[in-house]
Amino acid sequence: MGKKAFQDCYPEELSHCYGCGKNNTEGHQLKSYWDGDETIAHFLPESYHIAIPGFVYGGLIASLIDCHGTASASAAACRAAGIEMGTKPNLRFVTGTLKVVYLAPTPLGVELELRGVIIEI
Repeated sequence: MGKKAFQDCYPEELSHCYGCGKNNTEGHQLKSYWDGDETIAHFLPESYHIAIPGFVYGGLIASLIDCHGTASASAAACRAAGIEMGTKPNLRFVTGTLKVVYLAPTPLGVELELRGVIIEI
């Protein structure tokens, strides 16, 4: 993508998240970026992210949505404030509520695309 991922702009002391922390080598290492006015991230589930044969564990999907959502909130807040991510103040967010409605099983072996639409700041 060429640009720096939102998560790579987090300060070292706030970069340990299992889903997206650059300092968590055991984690997912999710990377989110701007795509126009939306945010985007891609993730390829591994064979061990299995729920039942051929399908992704739903908890993985929820954790990816959680991390992409909080990264998108940080990026949107910085954009609205006219500041670069990675500068002070460190505008970081946590998820207060997460409800995921699964419409169909997610197959393994397919790259997942996460998109964020900023509705309100």
